[in-house]
Amino acid sequence: MTKSVQARVARMLHHRKAALEQGDPVVPPITASATFHLPHVQAGGQIYGRNGNPSWDAVEAQLALLEEAEVVSFPSGMAAIAAALFATLRSGDRLVIPSDGYYVTRVLSDGFLRTLGVEVTQIATSAYATADFTGAAVVYLETPSNPGLEVVDIAGVASRARAAGARVIADNTTMTPLLQQPLDLGCDLVVASDTKAPAGHSDVLFGHVAGRDPAMIGRVRDWRRMAGAIPGPFEAFLVHRGLETLELRLERMCASAAVIAGRLSAHQSVRRLRYPGLAGDASHWAVGGQMANGGFLIGFELADAAAAEGFLARCPLIEQSTSFGGTHSAGERRARWGDMVPEGFIRLSVGVEPVEVLWTAIADALADQGMPATL
Repeated sequence: MTKSVQARVARMLHHRKAALEQGDPVVPPITASATFHLPHVQAGGQIYGRNGNPSWDAVEAQLALLEEAEVVSFPSGMAAIAAALFATLRSGDRLVIPSDGYYVTRVLSDGFLRTLGVEVTQIATSAYATADFTGAAVVYLETPSNPGLEVVDIAGVASRARAAGARVIADNTTMTPLLQQPLDLGCDLVVASDTKAPAGHSDVLFGHVAGRDPAMIGRVRDWRRMAGAIPGPFEAFLVHRGLETLELRLERMCASAAVIAGRLSAHQSVRRLRYPGLAGDASHWAVGGQMANGGFLIGFELADAAAAEGFLARCPLIEQSTSFGGTHSAGERRARWGDMVPEGFIRLSVGVEPVEVLWTAIADALADQGMPATL
């Protein structure tokens, strides 16, 4: 992690200090109010619960320091994605999205944007390097892609897309602003699901959009206010708390993922493995450049669906759940959702368990075809 990012983290941890007065709580309170004292409309302060909330302000201030940009928070990652797309597209526009990225983004684009007159073009993440963006209004990228962990050159794609007159939106969920900063590489907006590593405890849905163009981020904020896609104050409080340990958790998760990926790649039961942190991986070129490290996600393939499901059921230290980025390791067979991956493909999110204990449980589950493993 660079000194610049470390400085952002330190400022984030103390972002409330300058405004605190004698006796104020260091931890931001949960402001559960739909209405605020409003004798004068133009006098400043909070207006109404759909317009703003002090609990949102606190978590947005944290995220703004990490992104070095203005941030608008949302009640989920998909709410953030929807806001960014609806704020930047209109009927007749062309949208480019990854065919191998998060599948709900494709469902939203095909099921709603297309019916409103937006032309939706899907291309593989690997094809972004040579794609022709002529005529596109928005180029939406996701890198590393979920679940295949394909990587694109963000600066290169952003430069070509903007030269073609397109705005560029990057889904940075898999990396977080601590491991990758798409706005620094030329993107107009960043979207992310803070449900994942930023909150980190699998107990809250949250998302955000970040941007440095006041007019563009203003459109996103207006969409939130008018559509009513607002986060709750308690959820904002949980994300604020989670962000304070994000750097520590990421350090453990990414280091463990590198160890486990290396061992899985040499395991006889594993047919194909993707982890950008491994020197032989097709996405490794980005590590140390646009990506700080290989991240905490690993994709690997077992023989078939039964082998994958059996492994997940046997391993006591892998939760069989969707989503990723939590303190506990989690894995799932992604083909069950319709992702274009082999039936035996597993997306593994490495948590904060002691790495040797975690590896022993994984190795035992790969070896044992009988009863569930125990610790």
